[in-house]
Amino acid sequence: MPVQPQPSPGLTLVAEMVLPGPANRFDYPSIDSTTRRLYMNHMNAGRTIVFDLDAGQVVGEIKDVPRATGVSAVPEHHAVYISAAGAHEVAIADDRTLTISSRVGGIRFPDGIAYALEVDKVFVSDESGGADVVIDAKTRLKRSTIDLGGEAGNTHYDAVSHCIMVAVQTRNQMVAIDPAMERIVARYNLPGCDQPHGFTIDEQDRLAFVSCEGNAALLVLDLRTMIIVDRKKVADDPDVLAWDPAWRRLYVAAESGVLSAWWLNGATLRPIGEIRAPHAHTVAVDPMTHRVYLPLENLRGKPVLRIYAPLAR
Repeated sequence: MPVQPQPSPGLTLVAEMVLPGPANRFDYPSIDSTTRRLYMNHMNAGRTIVFDLDAGQVVGEIKDVPRATGVSAVPEHHAVYISAAGAHEVAIADDRTLTISSRVGGIRFPDGIAYALEVDKVFVSDESGGADVVIDAKTRLKRSTIDLGGEAGNTHYDAVSHCIMVAVQTRNQMVAIDPAMERIVARYNLPGCDQPHGFTIDEQDRLAFVSCEGNAALLVLDLRTMIIVDRKKVADDPDVLAWDPAWRRLYVAAESGVLSAWWLNGATLRPIGEIRAPHAHTVAVDPMTHRVYLPLENLRGKPVLRIYAPLAR
């Protein structure tokens, strides 16, 4: 793994803007690099806010998605998949009209979403259902339900191993799923991690970063050996993570109101900054501009998006 000079610490606030809707909780954001859009789930407002990264402004909302949790764009089908946990379904919106075109129901608590391009399938964490639900991206119909044996955390596709990875938080495990066969192929224990929920993947260096909600830990997992190679203490209730591969920076957002920034030196994380803000538990980073997007549910009675720029060196 390449070792680079330590970057200058800190994040600079470059913009703060009021978002539409009430001062309610946000959940997962997702960036579609194809359309240069940021999708922010305004969870307790039941809508997804669509933000143009280049124009720097809100361009619309996807409505009627009760308790919106996970979100992921599938530009190959002009689709945006949204976990509408309040309706026990996944809503699928057209990214051109921002209207719901179809729904997949019968999911107890849909959460994280991942798209496996090679098999053209969408995988959805059913948190309280203890499963990953598989949706055919062409037909938009449910294909199968994969029993995980415990509550499901986030779900991601690893394009190197060609596996869907799922955090199983009540078993303190990472599970690998073969997306073609739609079955579990391996289980990996995560010692020292209580309730793994959020994670993200550094495909180039074959690492996964895992947040542990129960004991406020952050793990670095070597995906080649499935051995934990680094462990850090973070703020209470860590939730969403965002990875900037070019600048090798990781952002960890915690429900307790802390956004921490880390630099990856080889396989070791080094702290490079911290932002404190109420309910700062969800974050996204633009891999093109390296700007960090932090939606906050209530500042002075309004939902607000803060945009930060990290220092290069």
